[in-house]
Amino acid sequence: MSTGSGSRNTNTEPWGSFDDNLIQGGGSAVIDMENMDDTSGSSFEDMGEMHQRMKEEEEVAAEAAATEEDDGEFLGMKGLKGQLGRQVADEVWQAGKRQASRAFNLYANIDILRPYFDVEPLQVRNRLIESMIPSRMINFPQKIAGELYGPLMLVFTLVAILLHGMKTSGTVIREGTLMGTAIGTCFGYWLGVSSFIYFLAYLVNAQITMLQMLSLLGYGLFGHCVVLFVTYNIHFHFLFYVLWLLIGGLSTLRMIMALLSRTVGQTPRLLLCGTLSVLHMLFLLYLHFAYHRIVEGLLDTLEGPILSPMQRVARDVPELTFNTTVKSLGALVRAH
Repeated sequence: MSTGSGSRNTNTEPWGSFDDNLIQGGGSAVIDMENMDDTSGSSFEDMGEMHQRMKEEEEVAAEAAATEEDDGEFLGMKGLKGQLGRQVADEVWQAGKRQASRAFNLYANIDILRPYFDVEPLQVRNRLIESMIPSRMINFPQKIAGELYGPLMLVFTLVAILLHGMKTSGTVIREGTLMGTAIGTCFGYWLGVSSFIYFLAYLVNAQITMLQMLSLLGYGLFGHCVVLFVTYNIHFHFLFYVLWLLIGGLSTLRMIMALLSRTVGQTPRLLLCGTLSVLHMLFLLYLHFAYHRIVEGLLDTLEGPILSPMQRVARDVPELTFNTTVKSLGALVRAH
């Protein structure tokens, strides 16, 4: 035992010996299991529970962090969208403000319209005479005046001539209807036919602008003004047809020659010049023959036929007739 104990004492293990666990005062190597720590055997279970709790806490923290990131991204996108919305609204407001100021300056500044009406009376007179003289030069583009003073004055002159013709024909003017109809007819023809011919010129590749087309057709109305002014005061149909062919034909031929010089090809020339000549000559016939009747029909349709005002007529008062009873009583009185 001594030898065993001596060898046991000399044995050094890294984890130590069982000397601390031996019962003091006894010679036997019996381990007191009652004095052992009861929790030593459940340390693995405790470590598992701690690990599980730590894992759950990490998961909860990860979920909270992910939720915060999502909220941050949502708020960031919402803030970004709000900033973009404000920027777009600001840009739209600034663009509208610039356009409004530009439009106001355009209509308020008279200098923009000055080139279209800056013309001398002598030039207008020369252009009126030239509108009745056709030019035979069609190999080179003829010069067309790009001003609106003369055409605009001719349109207003035509309106005045139509009103004069309606007055001489006995048409009653009521509430400005006749003047509005005349202005609408003249300006409608000038602007409408100019736009239509310009559209055809664009299709056939004719070298003419909208401003030149307005000026050309406006000066072409000078022949219409002369013919209508003469025929409204001298009611003679044969004279009208002569002036229609002579003066109206010359003004129409002047416009046709100007378009021929700016158009290439036989078919485009025929289409463009034929359309303009037909419309211009028929418009003069319409103003002389059908305009008055159509306006009178419109007035009767919209406002009713013209009725003569009521007048008082003197009438004879019929003789009074008495009742037969009163007559009989009178006869009896006279008999007595």
